[in-house]
Amino acid sequence: MAEQQQQKTKFNNRSSNADLGSIFLRVIITAIVLMATAFLTPGFTIEGVWALLVAAVAIIAIDYLVEQFTGIDASPMGKGIIGFVIAAAILYFVQFIVPGYNVSAIGAIVGALIIGIINAIIPGRVM
Repeated sequence: MAEQQQQKTKFNNRSSNADLGSIFLRVIITAIVLMATAFLTPGFTIEGVWALLVAAVAIIAIDYLVEQFTGIDASPMGKGIIGFVIAAAILYFVQFIVPGYNVSAIGAIVGALIIGIINAIIPGRVM
């Protein structure tokens, strides 16, 4: 019985480390995609690495909250036009939270489109 408990504890520790690693990886991938999106999109600027990383964390947190409260996948390709609109809204409203992150309404729409295309090409989940 004690051996089973030890194995369960080892599994839980490994699971929490994997979760932390996957969150860190998601932040890095989101930051890279945001950097590419800002480069390709007019009206979308990110000033500095810290703004980029904070924006990535803010986008991931808002995406998580939207998904938990509404059940809607907020990725641009997640739920069709609804997911696309939510993704553009998240990109737009993050500018009010993160200094150094600026995006116009058109830039948010084009940015959501670019993120959707990147999401379709790269396996995994960006937003």
